[in-house]
Amino acid sequence: MSQKVSAMEPKTHADTAETEGYQSGFGNEFATEALPGVLPTGRNSPQKVPYGLYAEQISGTAFTAPRHANRRSWLYRIRPAAMHKPFKPLPAGRFHNDFDQQAATPNQLRWSPLSIPQQNATDFIAGITTMAGNGSPATQAGVGIHMYAADRAMQGRFFYDADGELLIVPQQGRLRIATELGVLDVMPLEIAVIPRGIRFRVELPDGTARGYVAENFGAALRLPELGPIGSNALANARDFLYPKAAYEDVEGKFELVAKFQGKLWSAEIDHSPLDVVGWHGNHAPYKYDLRRFNTIGSISYDHPDPSIFTVLTSLSDTPGTANMDFVVFPPRWLVAEDTFRPPWFHRNVASEFMGLITGVYDAKEGGGFVPGGASLHNCMSGHGPDAGSYEKAVSGDTSKPLHIVDTMAFMFETRAVIRPTKHALEAKELQGDYYECWQGIKKHFDPKRR
Repeated sequence: MSQKVSAMEPKTHADTAETEGYQSGFGNEFATEALPGVLPTGRNSPQKVPYGLYAEQISGTAFTAPRHANRRSWLYRIRPAAMHKPFKPLPAGRFHNDFDQQAATPNQLRWSPLSIPQQNATDFIAGITTMAGNGSPATQAGVGIHMYAADRAMQGRFFYDADGELLIVPQQGRLRIATELGVLDVMPLEIAVIPRGIRFRVELPDGTARGYVAENFGAALRLPELGPIGSNALANARDFLYPKAAYEDVEGKFELVAKFQGKLWSAEIDHSPLDVVGWHGNHAPYKYDLRRFNTIGSISYDHPDPSIFTVLTSLSDTPGTANMDFVVFPPRWLVAEDTFRPPWFHRNVASEFMGLITGVYDAKEGGGFVPGGASLHNCMSGHGPDAGSYEKAVSGDTSKPLHIVDTMAFMFETRAVIRPTKHALEAKELQGDYYECWQGIKKHFDPKRR
């Protein structure tokens, strides 16, 4: 059974950081060891590493990237990562980066949730379905957008993505993500980010799981600048949790799956690659509780741009324009008077892929957009509240505050057109009647009445 969570009840800092043993602080330089004295003192690569370990650096950015943007970690492991048999290509499946299978469409698209397998045969990697994307790993720009549905832990195999970092958004069912650098226990209303190249295995404590994945080919995700907001609010750095070192010393017959240039590859490996006994650096996996997001909004009039809901951003080569933004719409108070409070009707130069983790989205109260589902509004495609949500908003009493509770929607927003895959456009989950949610909007214009 999946654990039910409330969008209104964030875990306390003591619960996550102390009881579960994480390290906190976004992008910090961490140092952690599972055995005392593993980390060399005052150097990275001594002639002999303690405990007979191997020193290995993993670089998530170029060596010469500016210090503030440089991502790298030193790992002290039982065997070097080079120890495996040659990779062989796996048959093409639903997890890929082939975004040119179909012509991109200006139509508004919406999907129902993926069905969760029930045969105890589909693990996290096998359960990933690519829905859309843009750019490519080769250009190191763009994003792949995927959904997953699984009913089996990854047994005897491990995975890493050489193409980009993975932003995982669970919607149903907890994930236990065992990585080279430690373990992340992630539940719905939390997210996990696995950096490019980090090897991991996903277990399912609840037996089944469903959710979303953004594969970021561009610059690593970071916290957005706050500008006039000041030094606090939105996602605070101390609420991002990183694992402490934990290792497996296990030999046997295992499979190492790699995603490389949009394709999956498989290699035999005779040991668990999660054998890092200690590490230090900042290229590391992390998790974040979305319920901790400190929402900012108007306390006078009008509806601010949704950029105020940005949790993480991947910068592009154009200042102020993201390769990708991750945005959430959490529980919040709406107090602006004489104002249309839901998200307004909108056309955007950027493209937006939305998902719903729990509850109801306040611009789609008429149904159809349900937890586990998704929608796509591409560049300059008109979208906004459905007919029922509009009528409710324009007739409401804005002299009273409105408390939106028990909801959590999110958005992957990109600067480039999001191209749905052939599978996504032919999927049984695609709602062919989505456009009808706007057809009932009434004409109120009367030139004789102000």
